[in-house]
This record gives sequence, C-alpha cells and structure tokens, in this order.
Amino acid sequence: MTALRGNATCAQMSSIRAVCVYCGSRAGADPTFAEAARGLGKTLAQNGIRLIYGGGSIGLMGALAGSVLAHGGSLTGIIPEFLVDKEHMLAGAQEIIVTRDMHERKRVMFERADAFVALPGGIGTLEELVEQLTWAQLGRHRKPILLANIAGFWEPLCELLDHMNALGFLHTTSRLDYLIADTVDEILPALRARAVEPVDGDADVLGRL
Repeated sequence: MTALRGNATCAQMSSIRAVCVYCGSRAGADPTFAEAARGLGKTLAQNGIRLIYGGGSIGLMGALAGSVLAHGGSLTGIIPEFLVDKEHMLAGAQEIIVTRDMHERKRVMFERADAFVALPGGIGTLEELVEQLTWAQLGRHRKPILLANIAGFWEPLCELLDHMNALGFLHTTSRLDYLIADTVDEILPALRARAVEPVDGDADVLGRL
C-alpha cells in the first residue's frame, strides 16, 4: 500500500524524466532487497526514466544499475573519486561523473533528479535520504521523496519521525512530506501522482545550506 505523509497540497507536473535512487553498496541479508532493486531498474528502463545513482557495481547499487542496462534503460552514475575502486565503478554506463567529494556528488545528484527514492541501505543511504527530507522541510525543494519500504525496512525510521513530531521537534508549518511504497509496482505511480514543479533556485540549494 502506498501512503502519503505530510502536506499533500502541491501543483502537478507532467512527467518525471530522471529518478535518483539511494541504496546500499551491499546486498543486505534479505534477498527481497536485491529483487526489489532489479525490479525498480526494470521499471525505470521500461518507462524511459533515467536512473541517477551512486555509480557503483556492487550490492543493491549494482543490482539496480545492472537491471536498468539489461532492460535497455539509461543511467547516470555519480561517484566521488575516493570510492571509484572501493565501490567498483560501473563499466558500461552511458554516463559516469566522478566528483571531488561527497558534497559535490550529492549536489550533482540533486540537480539531475526530478524525484528521489530510498531503497534499503546503510548509514550512507540514510544520510542522503534524511538530507533530502531536511531540505524539503526547510522549503528548499518540492521534488517527491519516496521510501521504498521493502519488507518493512523503513518502518523504524517512520516511527522515529512520528515520535519526533509528537514531541514537537518537527516544524508544524512545514512538515515532512514523503511517500511510502511497500512494493516496487507502487513506486512510479506514487511519484507521478505526487510530482511537483521545482521551486525557484532549486538547482543551487546546496550552495545556500
């Protein structure tokens, strides 16, 4: 089931052309995670939507990107130079951007994407997701953010965010605004239904925060 958290009043846009997917450089203990990554890659490819991702070829990143390419899709991998060897930069991608550091990587990923999806992952995935949630809460962008809650992976985070809100630590005038999809098939319809035109100045948000 797809759930919408937060304020849902925004104007529609016609299409999503590129989706940034945050996910682990490891596959995780549950094979359902890799299956979901491959399924999302296939969905993006079949719908002509470019994947923007971390540029690696291992773990869920590799499963996702490999599926995009196997189904004739296009992708842009964005990887900092110090991770090129560690995360085994993907060969065969249409576009690979090597950045100087993590900050530049996240800026380029933000600029290239019309929406964001978080598959299961570790601390890095969590950090990237929370940063997008923070910018959205501060009103710096209105691009859709979706938690792919595969096998209930993101439930603890959702409970924590609800806990923070209940105790008065989230802005009441600009609440967290994110989508939750429990299956891969729900992801793209949810993003399309929630997509909005970017606010003025979205492209240089990282330079101002």
